[in-house]
Amino acid sequence: MSAAEYLRRAAGVVGAVAETQRAAIEQAGAAVADALAAGHRLWAFGTGHSALVAEELYGRAGGLADVRAVLESSLMIGDGLDRSTALERLTGVAAALLAGRDLAAGDVVVIASNSGRNAVPVEFAEQCWDRGAVVVAVTSLAHSRSVTSRAPSGRRLFEVADIVIDNCGVPGDAVVPIDGVPEAVGPTSTVAGTLIAQAIVVEACARLVAAGITPKVLRSANSDPPAPRAESPLTG
Repeated sequence: MSAAEYLRRAAGVVGAVAETQRAAIEQAGAAVADALAAGHRLWAFGTGHSALVAEELYGRAGGLADVRAVLESSLMIGDGLDRSTALERLTGVAAALLAGRDLAAGDVVVIASNSGRNAVPVEFAEQCWDRGAVVVAVTSLAHSRSVTSRAPSGRRLFEVADIVIDNCGVPGDAVVPIDGVPEAVGPTSTVAGTLIAQAIVVEACARLVAAGITPKVLRSANSDPPAPRAESPLTG
């Protein structure tokens, strides 16, 4: 019963994204298409579980081939949850991550952060903005507006982005209350975030084709190569 309730509520979040965020997703897809058509790049970044959204854009079968993902292991949960949680709140980390990277004006940067409050994603967005990149935020507006910023600027991610896409999640992320469990269970930010990421890619690819450009899309490494076409007996 609880699994069914989660599936129902998660589907509701996905439905809300489809119904309310289409314009922002299309705007982000257009920005990516324009950037790639002009020889610029698509970048992706996130911390903690939000890094999964950045990973979804990088090296993904059926996704764009030329994506630069900033995936810092110390900010992901593999090195320990307490460690990554502490580091994503530290000022100055974003500057270190961007040092030496050729992220530049005209590029598009997708930054995922459910709460949008911690110093690293906010400062990362601010510095990308300063470089002239287009910043796309994937965040929970309900959560972010319910908390204060931990960044020195006092801004949250949605306040330092050119395009804001709401993942339509609730404060705290989890959507299923269960009697006897003090916290709600069943987060939705990854489900919605990866959906949004791929919707941006599909929109960008369609726009590139409309502009006469064939996008570079990755083929699954676990698929067999297509069979060669047989020669027509009339052309022997």
